[in-house]
Amino acid sequence: QVQLQESGPGLVKPSQTLSLTCAVSGGSLTTSNHYWGWTRQPPGKELEWIGSIAYTGSTYYSPTLRKRTSISRDTSKNQFTLQLSSVTPEDTAVYYCVLHRGAVFTSSPLLRGQGTQVTVSS
Repeated sequence: QVQLQESGPGLVKPSQTLSLTCAVSGGSLTTSNHYWGWTRQPPGKELEWIGSIAYTGSTYYSPTLRKRTSISRDTSKNQFTLQLSSVTPEDTAVYYCVLHRGAVFTSSPLLRGQGTQVTVSS
C-alpha cells in the first residue's frame, strides 16, 4: 500500500524559500502514469494545486505559482521535494503531497498525505 509523508519546517520567514519533502513508501516514483505533486489549503480557502512531477521526471506547475515553484525528485531515496521561493504570509497553508494517476491535476488525487502546516511569519 502506497503511503505519503510530508516533512519540513513549520515556520518560514517572509522572502525565504519554503522547502518540503514527501517520502513515498510502498510505491515507486517511476511507476507508469503516476504523477506526484503538491497541493495546499490556506486558512478559509479552497484546496489549490501547486505542481507535480511525472513518473518520467517531467514537471507541471500551476500558472499562478510557476515562477516561484520547483519540484524535484530523488529516485534513490524515493522522495520528491517542493521549493517555493519568495514566500509571503499568503503562502501560509496546510501543504499536502499527492498522487494522481494521469495528468489531470484538477481531479481528486488517488492518494494524499496527512499534510503539514506551514506558517510564513517573521
